[in-house]
Amino acid sequence: MFPKILDLGPLTIHTYGLMLALAFIAGIWLASRNAAKAGLNPDSIWNLGLIIIFSALVGAKLLLFVSDYAYYSENPREIFSLATLRSSGVYYGGLMLALAASAWYLHRAKLPSWKVADITAPGIALGQAIGRIGCLSAGCCYGKPTTMPWGITFTNQYSYENVGVPLNIPLHPTQIYESVGTFLLFLLLMWRLKREHFLGQIILEYLMLYAALRFVIEFYRGDDDRGFVLHGLLSTSQFIGIITILVSAVAYAYLRRRRRPEASAA
Repeated sequence: MFPKILDLGPLTIHTYGLMLALAFIAGIWLASRNAAKAGLNPDSIWNLGLIIIFSALVGAKLLLFVSDYAYYSENPREIFSLATLRSSGVYYGGLMLALAASAWYLHRAKLPSWKVADITAPGIALGQAIGRIGCLSAGCCYGKPTTMPWGITFTNQYSYENVGVPLNIPLHPTQIYESVGTFLLFLLLMWRLKREHFLGQIILEYLMLYAALRFVIEFYRGDDDRGFVLHGLLSTSQFIGIITILVSAVAYAYLRRRRRPEASAA
């Protein structure tokens, strides 16, 4: 566990921040590469990527405040605390705002929305796989205690002070669960993208499969400050995941009926 890569007095480079930057770069690079193969301007994808980065970071923080409103309403100063600023926030908040901002940009730039969404889907999954390694290094998004032989034990006091991860207790490596799961999803989506599909199919498959993956992993998460609904029955991410699956399934059925085949030039 290495929460810091470099610590020279006032200059500190956190592993999470570095991995997050690599995740965004890798995701956007892959999307631009897929765009070129599909006959689209790669530069427009890089512009879209910058919009996604900003909106994802803001959206993740906003949903963090909403999901834990009781705490932040009683402790408003914590909104601007170092711990909150370092927090990755709630992924679905970043995803929803990024999708909305992307739709605005695609309309403004007159780009084919569903086609662009399809070619960016594998990059999103790859970015998540890389980003969760950053979570592992920081100790955030940690799991519940476990007796399984693959349990992971955190020992870094700095991480405990920043994200509250329990020390010297074997925990479910939920960061690794999601990193492996999203990497496999990345491979699947790349394979699907190269085969005939209707417009919108790849991004909708990503949304449904990731929501299902995240729903299961949430049962093993131990960071209880991430927000719950329905009197604690579901976490915020599980609730949003259910809605995501339902809405995506309806859109999938609709687009499939008005099928317009699309195949990668790869």
